[in-house]
Amino acid sequence: MTFLLLNQTFYPDVMATGQYLTEVALRLAERGHQVTVVTSRRAYDQPETLFSKTETWRGIRIYRVGSTGFGKGAKWRRAADFASFLGLCALRLALLPRHDVVVALTSPPLISFLGAWAARLRRSRFVYWVMDFNPDEAIAAGWLRAESLAARLLDRMSRFSLRRATKVIALDRFMRDRIVAKGVAPAKVVVIPPWSHDTEVRFDPTGRERFRQAHGLDGKFVVMYSGNHSPCHPLDTLLAAARQLAADPGIVFCFVGGGSEWRKIKEKTEGRRQKPESGARSAECGVGDLSTINSQLSNLRCLPYQPLDQLAGSLSAADLHVVVMGDAFVGLVHPCKIYNVLSVAAPVLYIGPHPSHLSELLDGIDHEYSRASAGHGEVDRVVGQIEEVRRRSSLSSRQSPAQVCSLFSKEALLPRLIEELESA
Repeated sequence: MTFLLLNQTFYPDVMATGQYLTEVALRLAERGHQVTVVTSRRAYDQPETLFSKTETWRGIRIYRVGSTGFGKGAKWRRAADFASFLGLCALRLALLPRHDVVVALTSPPLISFLGAWAARLRRSRFVYWVMDFNPDEAIAAGWLRAESLAARLLDRMSRFSLRRATKVIALDRFMRDRIVAKGVAPAKVVVIPPWSHDTEVRFDPTGRERFRQAHGLDGKFVVMYSGNHSPCHPLDTLLAAARQLAADPGIVFCFVGGGSEWRKIKEKTEGRRQKPESGARSAECGVGDLSTINSQLSNLRCLPYQPLDQLAGSLSAADLHVVVMGDAFVGLVHPCKIYNVLSVAAPVLYIGPHPSHLSELLDGIDHEYSRASAGHGEVDRVVGQIEEVRRRSSLSSRQSPAQVCSLFSKEALLPRLIEELESA
């Protein structure tokens, strides 16, 4: 069979959706399928970095299209980058031959619309792998008004993609319910969560020490938020806890990754002021009023995304991992970082609503595994949870919850996804 895969990120980009799609493409190629990928030339979080236009890598044909490189400093910049990428992506698709199956993810949001049309015009089957759900996510974040012309148009385009799909892959039951509520037949919506990178990510004591030494973390209790820093995962409660604990030299808050909120935190820690984007609901959906972050806080570290071959060391360096979900985003986004966190057996602090996929997953773990939770705004509770985990912290007791990790391992979930693609 011939497969066409569409997403803004792919190898060698380190963005999570690109890593997942890369693993799918490799497995399809290993099984003898012809795989073509259309993706972006620009690195997702470093648009000044350009990859080669065309490449055949491990049997996969990759076409990388250009775009403007304005970055994410303002909404118009992001919109321009998305629009230029989608326009050039459409031109590339017009030049490609027919494929048996077209698979589209959701970065940028309208790439699924291009995939659905490409499949319709070429009479291919279409699989929609919903990594996040737009325009609903943009409306919940305050980027779009629900009654606006743009929101209504984007909703129609989203519904078109869902209707045209032979199969829709949702990441959890909450996302499935959101999709079905759009009028999609439940029978064609399949729930397959993202998997942990368990062949590369596990507790790595050597990598832990190397990472901690490289970034001045020796002897510290490290509270880490690792991954995409999106307004969908509001960090103001965690930052308020960091301010309360600023006088304790033994605790460091480490923000590893990228995204608009990561850059805002980094700019504040470096003493540069930046106005929040207009239209964003800061208290609910983002980092909050960044002018309240003390630029002199010595207990904050901001580090960029780590390559996959160094991810085990960076994740293992944490003594407590924080996973966050905004109250309005249940079923719209899925923080896949939780699976790698469980693979390194780190204690987990979840800040977000109940119920959600994260709350249900953590509640189902054996009671001996160290995890805690708090709601947004419960700063004193977060501080108390951090101090409690610190008192009980012990590397010798680190052991991944075997049953949960096996459920979300790559070898458990990737074959299921491949089966769905092959049977589309």
